[in-house]
Amino acid sequence: MQFNIITIFPQIFNSYFNESILARAQKNKLVKINVHNLRDYTEDKHKTVDDTPYGGGAGMVFRVEPIYKALVKIVGKSKLKCFRKKNNSKTKIILLSAKGKKFDQAMARKFSKLDNLILICGRYEGVDERVMKYLADEEISVGDYILTGGEIPAMTIVDSVSRLIKGVVGNKESIKEESFSKKYYLEYPHYTKPNVFSPNKKTNWKVPEVLLSGDHQKIKEWREKRSKF
Repeated sequence: MQFNIITIFPQIFNSYFNESILARAQKNKLVKINVHNLRDYTEDKHKTVDDTPYGGGAGMVFRVEPIYKALVKIVGKSKLKCFRKKNNSKTKIILLSAKGKKFDQAMARKFSKLDNLILICGRYEGVDERVMKYLADEEISVGDYILTGGEIPAMTIVDSVSRLIKGVVGNKESIKEESFSKKYYLEYPHYTKPNVFSPNKKTNWKVPEVLLSGDHQKIKEWREKRSKF
């Protein structure tokens, strides 16, 4: 699967995508992450990507032209015209925005079936509405709060979607039972060694006995009772 991220701050992604699970997934060619500098698709010497909003108002707005050119470079002009007309397209163009539909695990599962997920990172006051109206398939937010740009949401989506791709996470059982799966809404409590931790002589923090019992049915029941739906 390919991820294509359009941003004016490409260096932000280097450290996160080059560590841990995502680094291994790229090395093993399970995913490919391409980061595109939006300023490379401008024509003036200042590499201008934004301008003042029509009608007045505070802040600057991303222009539609460089975003269009970046998308044409990524997918080709002929394909760009038809993506939104095909519900079965294996490519999706996502505009990251505070006013978009909230991203969740069901959406991550849907995106993991794609061949190409393109993420447009907004900045400043916003993005020219024609990007959403004519180019993007969906407008997505990662939560009910305001960030300075779409770069952190892009990292969130790439991480969440990548780990659902076969082979990215080593233990496939982790994917089946973890948070926001079909079975549990929030995960049950986890414990590991030691079974008794004593921060001082009078205090003992113990692991629940049932988890040490070896009785898989009782452990399953304990976990289900303590999962938050």
